[in-house]
Amino acid sequence: MKAIIEGVRIAGVRAVVPRQRHSFVETPGIFTQEEARKLHAGIGVYERRVLPPPYCASDMCRAAAEGLLEQLGWDPASVDILVFVSQDVDYVLPVTAAVLQRHLGLPTSAACFDVTLGCSGFVYGVWMASKLLGGSTAKRALVLCGDNSTRWLHPQDKATLPLFGDAGSATALEIDPAAPAMHVSLGTDGGGAKHIFVKAGGKRDCLIPTDPPRSEAEMERLYRDARLHLNGAEVFTFTLRAVPGLLKEAMADAGVTVDTLDFVVPHQANKMMLDHIRKKIGCDPGKYIIDMEKYGNTSSASVPLAICSRLGGELTAGPRKLLMAGFGVGWSWGTILADIGPIPAPAVAELPADYPAMVV
Repeated sequence: MKAIIEGVRIAGVRAVVPRQRHSFVETPGIFTQEEARKLHAGIGVYERRVLPPPYCASDMCRAAAEGLLEQLGWDPASVDILVFVSQDVDYVLPVTAAVLQRHLGLPTSAACFDVTLGCSGFVYGVWMASKLLGGSTAKRALVLCGDNSTRWLHPQDKATLPLFGDAGSATALEIDPAAPAMHVSLGTDGGGAKHIFVKAGGKRDCLIPTDPPRSEAEMERLYRDARLHLNGAEVFTFTLRAVPGLLKEAMADAGVTVDTLDFVVPHQANKMMLDHIRKKIGCDPGKYIIDMEKYGNTSSASVPLAICSRLGGELTAGPRKLLMAGFGVGWSWGTILADIGPIPAPAVAELPADYPAMVV
């Protein structure tokens, strides 16, 4: 599916990460020192941020939103739409967006909802919020993308432990008749659903206690199946098969070339994969953003986090033409090509040690 968004601009971006760092290079744990060094060279992650309980992805997103609203000088009461994009909701019920609405002080007239997407979530969230702005009386929107992926990981899984980190982000959108058009492309192939998979936890394979209690063997199975399963070989194959063509098609649809872009910001999946994609689209390394060294793969937050980490000074000078792409779990993918800036400097902040966790 393709769409053109007119009359809406990205007004600001901000990211928040946990204070707690962990590096398998420094503390190998289940790896040998040589294994840890090879992992760092291949996946590009030296350290990642780990969110401790009782915090959730929503807390990082709320902190990012509060900082962004202050930076923009926006009254929370002026925000008409809030989209919370995460695979890590606070509760089964209610939607986390409703809890965020109250804690952020958004008006009760605001439309607030959750979207349970991962790697492609930023693109989908910006698209949805933009289309809602363009088709209603709303003027301003917040897209909050964040995941607490480290809590899904099995403590002995060498495929996922060194790769994933935690982060939250906030992106502000507003109506602007003079804004250049944004070009969006989206797609889904559920045939890849089993390759990035948390099997247990939903109603299909439920974790709710039973009467009589489950057997020890069944409890052990649920313990394993409630963790993230990642088929690295299939993810690599899908990415190299689909993503370079997706990026080339997005550029062709928008009438631009890789040379006329200022930056390409892909989902921060794995450095080796990202290097392959860059070469296939012929992009100069200087304009192709790989930013996994300090944060790892942060799922839905990875694109806005990379923007905040690497492009703050660029976007204050703006405008800059960015091709942003998300791809992975689902399979689900999307691109958005937009001119961003000048905007207040995107920044990465740490979640304060005394930050109050949200409660209903």
